[in-house]
Amino acid sequence: HMPASRLGRLVLAAILTLPALAAARGQHHPQLDRQLAAGGETIAALDGWASVPTDALPQGTTGGAAALPERWHIVTNRAELVAALAFPDATPKRVYIKGVIDANVDDAGQPLSCESYYRADPATGELYSPEAFLAAFDPAGPWGRVEPSGPQESARAASASAQQARVRIRIPANTTIYGIGERPTVRGAWFDIRPSSTSGNTPMNVIIRNINFEDTVDCFPEWDPTDGSAGNWNAAYDSISVRNATHVWIDHNRFADVRSDDATLPVLFGRLYQVHDGLLDITNASDYVTVSWNVFRNHDKTMLIGSSDSASADRGKLRVTLHHNHFDDIGQRAPRVRFGQVHVYNNYYEVQSDTPFGYAWGVGVESQLYAENNYLEIEAPFGAADVIDEFNGTRLTDTGNCLDAGSRRHGKCELTDFVGAWNAANDPDLVNDAGWTPTLYGRQGAADKAKHVRHDVLKNAGPRDPRGNCH
Repeated sequence: HMPASRLGRLVLAAILTLPALAAARGQHHPQLDRQLAAGGETIAALDGWASVPTDALPQGTTGGAAALPERWHIVTNRAELVAALAFPDATPKRVYIKGVIDANVDDAGQPLSCESYYRADPATGELYSPEAFLAAFDPAGPWGRVEPSGPQESARAASASAQQARVRIRIPANTTIYGIGERPTVRGAWFDIRPSSTSGNTPMNVIIRNINFEDTVDCFPEWDPTDGSAGNWNAAYDSISVRNATHVWIDHNRFADVRSDDATLPVLFGRLYQVHDGLLDITNASDYVTVSWNVFRNHDKTMLIGSSDSASADRGKLRVTLHHNHFDDIGQRAPRVRFGQVHVYNNYYEVQSDTPFGYAWGVGVESQLYAENNYLEIEAPFGAADVIDEFNGTRLTDTGNCLDAGSRRHGKCELTDFVGAWNAANDPDLVNDAGWTPTLYGRQGAADKAKHVRHDVLKNAGPRDPRGNCH
C-alpha cells in the first residue's frame, strides 16, 4: 500500500495538473477539467467481469488511474498517440484523444490512400494491381477455385503489411485512453490490446472510453475461394481487438462504418468485397472484460468472443460482460461466443426491415452465454427465431428478454422465449441453461427489466460531450 503522505502529494499534483494541462492547450475551463478527471476513473465494484479482483489486480481494472501527472498526454494526431502510448512500456499512463485522429497518414501526417500502400512481390518485383489480381485469380477463369499464390498474391500480402504498419496501434498495459472535447474520433485504426507474448494471457489493465471509432478498413482483404460455397473476401483488422489480455473495460464508445458502409462496396468474384472485420473482438484466452454503454452501428461482423473451435486454451477463460450497449443495424455476432462465460444483459437491439441481419446471439462450441433482460426491436421479415444461431454449441440461458416486433410504440415489448422459437424452427434443440448464474451487476445489484432498457440505452449509451451529455 502507498504511504498516505505520498498518496496525498500525488492527488494534489493531479488536481493542480488538470488546469495546467488545459491551459497548455489554451482551453482552461471546467468542462475540460471534468473530462480530464474522468480519464482517471476506474471500473465500479461488481460492474461485470472486468471488475473482478485478482492477485495481479486486487482492485479490478484500473487502467491508467495511477499515472503520475507527467504521464498524462493530450494527443491530436497519430504520431502523438503512438508516442504517448510508448508500447510496450507498462508505466501507468492516461492518453486523452482530442479531435479526429486518422491512422492512415504518413510520418508527416499526410493522408495515405489504399494506393499509397501498393507494394511489389519481393521475388519478381511485380507491383500489386487490383486489376491484375482480379484477372489472375478469377474463379470463373483458368485459375479456378484454388487459393491464390504467385506474384500478385505476394504483392497483395506485402501491401497489406505496409498498411498494417500504419493502422495497427499497440496498447500497452496499465493504460487509459479517453476522448475529450467535441466528438473525439479515431478513424481507420486497429487498437490492438495484446501483450508482447502470444501465449497464455497477461493482466493488461486497459480502459478505453468516450471515443468514436470509425471506418477500420483493410485495403487488401484476402480472397479465399474455399470459404463457403462461393468463396469470400476476408478482412484483417478490428477497430479494437483484445487478445491474450485480462482486465479490459470498453465503455461509452461508438463504433460504426461511416464512409465505408458495406452498401458502397463492390461485388467481386460474385461476393461482397468485404473490407471490414470485427468492431470489437475478444479472443486468444482473454479474460475479465466488461463492454458497457457502447453503440455498435452499421456493421456486419460485430463482436467475436473466442478464437476457433479448436482453441482449447480458451477453455475456462473468456469471461465477458456486455451490458447497456446499443446494437443498431448490425448483421451478426452480437456476440458470437465460444467457450466463455458471457453475460449479455440490458442491451438494446434494433433490427430494421432492410438490415442484412443474420442473428444476434451465436452459440458456439462449449459456450455459456447468459442472455438476460435485453430489449430486441425487430421488424419483419425478421422475428424471434432469427435472434439465435447455433455454431456447434448446445446451450444458453434466455431469461427476461422481450421482443418489440416493429410496433414502434416502444413499450409493447413482450417477454419472449427465444430459445423456444429457435428450437421450433431448428434441429437439434438448444438447452435453455448455460450452466452458471451471473452475480456482477454493479450498483443496481440486478438487471433492469427489459421494458425499460430501450429508453435508458438511447439516452445514455455512446460517448459523452464536454457537458456530460451523450452524443
